[in-house]
Amino acid sequence: MWFQSALISLLATTALAQYDTPNGPDEDGKYEISAEGIRGRFIPYGASVSNLFIKGKDGVERDVVLGFDNATAYEGEVHPHLGGVPGRYANRIKNSTFVIDGEEYHIEPNEHDNENTLHGGPDGWDYRNFTVVAHTNDSITFSIVDPDGKEGFPGEVVSYVTYTMTPNTWNIKIVALATTKKTPIMLTSHTYWNLDGFAKPNDLTALNHTLYMPYSGQRVSVDGILIPDGDILANQQYSVNDFWSAPKQIGANLTAPELLGNCGTNCTGYDNCYIVNRDQNGPYDWRTSEPVASLSSDWSGIKVDIFTDQEAFQMYSCGGQDGTLPYKSTQGVNGTAGFVPQYGCIVMEVQDWIDAINQPEWGRDKRQIFGPGDAAYTVNAEYVFSTTS
Repeated sequence: MWFQSALISLLATTALAQYDTPNGPDEDGKYEISAEGIRGRFIPYGASVSNLFIKGKDGVERDVVLGFDNATAYEGEVHPHLGGVPGRYANRIKNSTFVIDGEEYHIEPNEHDNENTLHGGPDGWDYRNFTVVAHTNDSITFSIVDPDGKEGFPGEVVSYVTYTMTPNTWNIKIVALATTKKTPIMLTSHTYWNLDGFAKPNDLTALNHTLYMPYSGQRVSVDGILIPDGDILANQQYSVNDFWSAPKQIGANLTAPELLGNCGTNCTGYDNCYIVNRDQNGPYDWRTSEPVASLSSDWSGIKVDIFTDQEAFQMYSCGGQDGTLPYKSTQGVNGTAGFVPQYGCIVMEVQDWIDAINQPEWGRDKRQIFGPGDAAYTVNAEYVFSTTS
């Protein structure tokens, strides 16, 4: 009965919020929320963030996330998972197969010649329209009901995604309830970042961005198609994957031979799941402990510190971008059109250990397998913005 009372509580909260609802979507199909120093626009498709405006050190407002100008464009042929919530299981599932309580499940494959499932399958959550159940000046809540059997996953899942703005901070809370059967759940925000808003002269990449992950001295080992092989690797100090011992630019090791294959066969760059090791600190409050990651740009002066209760952090350096994805009219210089180049962005996903449902030796079941009567699955994150001189 626990999930029923929790669901009733969630519905009551969102229903009350609807009494303080500003205007609906704008002419581009976007809902805006804001607070001091920050404003964002969101769409029901994938519960996606489409714009996030932050002022740089020069006082100029930059749109620091990738997306499209109009909500209708998200449902086109190109689907790079821009800013959405992939589900019901983010990242990859080996052989599109998993086992729960001795029963083997086969889900819909959608990557690498149907060898595995990425982000929940060909009709995962970020391919679907969520319902807007609450919208205030500083907050918006989306919901989705994922039916039993959809994409082959067992059981129904009900989820709420709430984005709230507080001064200089984007807050994310994702709650999901497995209402009928045990099922895997792992969710995240799949946001693509460029803290310069593609306005830096002569360099539209994010290779100049500096990343620091103080807790991430280890990463998940993967094969050539980015499927975990069960091992956990050390990010040796001064190696290409060392972002823990000191802040380092994303492009600092771009020419290092070690970086070739780091993000898959014949791929140079990053698409890695870094472990967030905080247990040695004892009990901690994720909101006040050191951020799990910090990303900054010297050019724009924009810095974001990421706080979360999750224990892994996927970073992708956009090596797969090929110059065909346009950036928005709110980006670039004076609205000039342009395209996202290779390494033109960074994806930073707060989540749990990837494909742990196929690695029982990791002992992650209580964080990734949920059923009726279990506590809700939750993701909490805060993206705190500041400017550097």
